[in-house]
Amino acid sequence: MAKARTTSIRFTSRASVKVRDSFYTVECCEERIVPEDVDEAELAEERAALWETVNTECDNQIQEIIKSFK
Repeated sequence: MAKARTTSIRFTSRASVKVRDSFYTVECCEERIVPEDVDEAELAEERAALWETVNTECDNQIQEIIKSFK
């Protein structure tokens, strides 16, 4: 049985979009410290929440880029 435990999680999301003749790439990275007493189910929830956060930020950045060209 593995003895290592997760102490932090970090996710990075990156996306590119072409607007007219140019490509724009956005990226979001966030790291969170994991409480010592977190169980596997809670850790899975934290991972899902972090993934949602970084993906949403990239989506929002892309929408801002597209909006600026309208």
